[in-house]
Amino acid sequence: MADDSTPQPGPTLARRRGVELEQAILRAALDELIECGFPGLTMDKVARRAGTNKNAIYRRWPNRAALGVAAYLQIADAQLRVPDTGDLRGDVLALLRRINRDLSSPGGDILRGLLSSIGDEPELLAQLQEQVGDSGAGRWLTLLGRAVARGEAAPEALHPRVATVALVLLRNEYVTRGIATVPDSVLVEIVDEVYLPLIRQCGVTTS
Repeated sequence: MADDSTPQPGPTLARRRGVELEQAILRAALDELIECGFPGLTMDKVARRAGTNKNAIYRRWPNRAALGVAAYLQIADAQLRVPDTGDLRGDVLALLRRINRDLSSPGGDILRGLLSSIGDEPELLAQLQEQVGDSGAGRWLTLLGRAVARGEAAPEALHPRVATVALVLLRNEYVTRGIATVPDSVLVEIVDEVYLPLIRQCGVTTS
């Protein structure tokens, strides 16, 4: 039986194993997703691009959906850093602008393609939804927790639904308007006219 790193016709690479081979496969899968989207992703093309064989891929990922999600999560994980500008408005705008760039980038196209194509893979779909949805709440709660510590927000604001309002409104712009990217002026409106007033209202009591 061929070794994991026995290449199919394609790039000539040194024998690789373990993490090195896995990363080569994920890079190849990501390149394929950027070029062809998820509908065009095949194990054959990834194997050729990575300079390995399909057996090496199937040992790690049972199907192309699992491989596609793993490749996307590689780039998504690299974008998780929470901004720290020193004030709530700056942090919210910085994070919203970063997400907007990501959603309008090739990575955003990959994400949308995966979300629309893997409905019959509930576990993989849940991974993606966690990455772009519920796990996003963790970043927003971190950002908002800093604001609470600085006295810019009341502790009552530390609720996932409150913390992620700006993110929900940004996604709504993509869904309802069908645009390639959201103008920066809209991001500023979301922050100044909706998010910050909502945060300031939290914890306010009336006599």
